[in-house]
Amino acid sequence: MSANINSETVLGPWRRPKNTSADEKGGIHDDDTAQDLGFQGGTIAGSIHMEQFPPLLVQHFGDAWWSQGGMSLYFKAATIDHEPVCCKLEPTGETTARIWMENEAGTVVMEGSASLGEDENSEVSRRIEAVRPPTDLRMMADVVINEPSPPCPVRVPQKSIDERLAVITEPMTCYTDETLYGGNVAPIAPFVHAFREVEPHIIPVRGPYVGLFGSIEVQYLAGPIVAERDYVAQGHVVALSDSPKTEIIWYTATLSDPSSGEKIARMTKMDRLMKDASPLWSDA
Repeated sequence: MSANINSETVLGPWRRPKNTSADEKGGIHDDDTAQDLGFQGGTIAGSIHMEQFPPLLVQHFGDAWWSQGGMSLYFKAATIDHEPVCCKLEPTGETTARIWMENEAGTVVMEGSASLGEDENSEVSRRIEAVRPPTDLRMMADVVINEPSPPCPVRVPQKSIDERLAVITEPMTCYTDETLYGGNVAPIAPFVHAFREVEPHIIPVRGPYVGLFGSIEVQYLAGPIVAERDYVAQGHVVALSDSPKTEIIWYTATLSDPSSGEKIARMTKMDRLMKDASPLWSDA
């Protein structure tokens, strides 16, 4: 990857990510479902867009970012299959930076922060602090804040990494060279999927629903997540809210070493469940 530096803003290359979930009928990535809900077409998952940032982050923070770095992004605008997008970075301190992504029209697709080490003022941290209590939850009426999930065994299959590398916009050496970190590093999309093992335990949802990612923060605590290694996932809901069109949930989860208990990585994620797609909101 090459980057152009203008003042202190670093620009990544323009990329056209593929909507790899377009065939999942009934979800937000499916053209028909997304258009019924007012979107231009099936949306690309925010975790896929996040895969464009690591080359910029490693260039800025060094390889240590894979061991103790983080990025925290709030998703502002949906994009569709092969829509051109460009990621950008602007330093804000010795160990912090502002990051964002734009489409060709200059619309900000996602915005947030990146760091080397923990960032108490990360984009997601600040947004969780500002969450307003919900006024009416129907799909997520049974969700309990701070109730922990059981330990969930997790492993990132090499197959899932291979599938991402077939379409990824920014391939990196560590995804295919297992000698660097004791295994092939998981790109962000399969990394995020690994944490989602806790969701059935902490997010009981009433009835059918259509959801979409609203925000994701990933934080490495003791190295990257690699293929075919055993981990234990545990998580809990940290906040609930709503908007005129969605029910909103924030949760955080960690992946730990099953032998030592050492926490290797953490993810905090916000999901939006569309009210227009739920029969529980048909009277609204």
